[in-house]
Amino acid sequence: MNEVELLFTDILNCNRLSLYLNKDIFLDKNISSLVSGALKRRIQGEPIQYILGKTEFLGLEFKVTPDVFIPRPETEILVETAIDIVHSSKFMVHSLLDIGTGSGCIAISLAKFLPKAKITAIDISENAIKIAKQNALLNNVKINFLLSNLFSNYELRTTNYELIVCNPPYIPTAEISGLQPEIKYEPYMALDGGKDGLHFYRRIIDKAPPYLKKGGFLIMEMGFNQKDAIKDIFQKSGYFEIIDVAKDYNNIDRVIIAKKRER
Repeated sequence: MNEVELLFTDILNCNRLSLYLNKDIFLDKNISSLVSGALKRRIQGEPIQYILGKTEFLGLEFKVTPDVFIPRPETEILVETAIDIVHSSKFMVHSLLDIGTGSGCIAISLAKFLPKAKITAIDISENAIKIAKQNALLNNVKINFLLSNLFSNYELRTTNYELIVCNPPYIPTAEISGLQPEIKYEPYMALDGGKDGLHFYRRIIDKAPPYLKKGGFLIMEMGFNQKDAIKDIFQKSGYFEIIDVAKDYNNIDRVIIAKKRER
């Protein structure tokens, strides 16, 4: 379904087939105004997801606003990898932590597919936490949402997690201005990975070990051509061994899986 079809089917509350076959569809003045306003916003570069106020991720619906990063298809690889790790590992996973939850798409999807897991999700943005809570209600899952600058919230110290997942900001600062126009509508702090795009990898890999059980996993999404640099950060920490790297739908290295050493 293309973007125009998405707009019309949403505003008219009909499916794609009805859009073309239903001769009774009538665009009154109010509906015409809604369609015109939505198309104008899209022409100006605003992402279709913000115009509709929602998007789909792993078959689930999520509310999105400019307070949260729009979920991407490649992040589905992160969730699928985490699920595979839980199902294939002899290491029992009871508690999971999602760092930088944004819309909550990662944590909520994990809660749907791993219903027995206790999931905590954190974000530095109070507005993002509000959206994530709404999405948890929308998808009928229970998640412990916390406002936290990475591991700053004291409540995180009460649990040792078997699995930590994260899709950190990984775009180098200087490259953000050259991205497609739609990006300017998304929260800057969800994009900016520092000078080399690796700022948050260094911080998380450095600070995560005390919060992760021995034998536990740290799974992170990464950007194009960042694999070797991130592997080096893991190896220099001395706490992790790289288990695997998962590729996305375009055969790009997208998710890195590390295991905390048992020592």
